[in-house]
Amino acid sequence: MDYQPFVLIGRETLTSVLFAIGPALFAALVIGLIIGVFQAATSINEATLTFVPKLVIVIGVLALSAPFMIATISGFFSLIFNEIGRVGR
Repeated sequence: MDYQPFVLIGRETLTSVLFAIGPALFAALVIGLIIGVFQAATSINEATLTFVPKLVIVIGVLALSAPFMIATISGFFSLIFNEIGRVGR
């Protein structure tokens, strides 16, 4: 049995997940870094100061990137269903 289809599916899985959730993770990372520097500079240690802005920014990024995420996941599922059909033959 050839292993190339499995490598293709694995690679497509990883890239699809990275492209679909990457913008939200990057936004959370950047806003967390900015708030962390702000907290270190002002010595404010309030938990809601990190949670609420991160939540708002991530929801906004998810709302803005939803069409791209849906297109990415749809393309991935299309590939998976085509591969399932090819394996069944």
